[in-house]
Amino acid sequence: MSMSVPYECTGRKQQKARTRRALVEATRRLLTEGITPTVEQAADAGAISRTTAYRYFPNQRSLLLAAHPEIDLHTLLGDNPPTDPEARIDLAVKTLAELTVENEPELRTMLRLSLDPELGSHEHLVLRQGRAVGWILEAMAPLSERIPQAELRRLALAIRAACGIEALVWLTDIGGLSREEATRLMQWSARALFRAAISDASAAEPCIADS
Repeated sequence: MSMSVPYECTGRKQQKARTRRALVEATRRLLTEGITPTVEQAADAGAISRTTAYRYFPNQRSLLLAAHPEIDLHTLLGDNPPTDPEARIDLAVKTLAELTVENEPELRTMLRLSLDPELGSHEHLVLRQGRAVGWILEAMAPLSERIPQAELRRLALAIRAACGIEALVWLTDIGGLSREEATRLMQWSARALFRAAISDASAAEPCIADS
């Protein structure tokens, strides 16, 4: 049995890529306006026929998944990262929080898709790929010789739980904080978790007997 080839991968590829990009950009604009668009709404906003739009996105879910923000980063620390582990965590969480606020409409949509049991398999959701945990672990790399890897991962998971779109939604919608206040609180929470982990690691270090 031959595999199905996506419509945009056959013939006139550049033109089809432009059409797909126009649909995705229209979807992102609508999300920013507070609208979760259908394929028809995205087509209308992008001045593309509905029939054509359905060739690229057969349903709303596939359209919304394509509108996920493209955050092509390998690190949250920039080109000249600090060497102090706490400063690295501070910078990483600040950058992650700012990216979350910047891409909030699309990330809220991904969160909703990941929580909706009627939308089928979640295995392709970008939200669940754990990139942020990798970025946080990279920020904590200087501690790898002092703290076991399993403990570092547990700390990275705890810090990730304190920031990102899930935390932003709770802090703003339930906690009533502004985006700036939420960002600062995410940093504060990450710093508190980091310091607690360092304290625990120091307490666990074997004492050196007096000679």
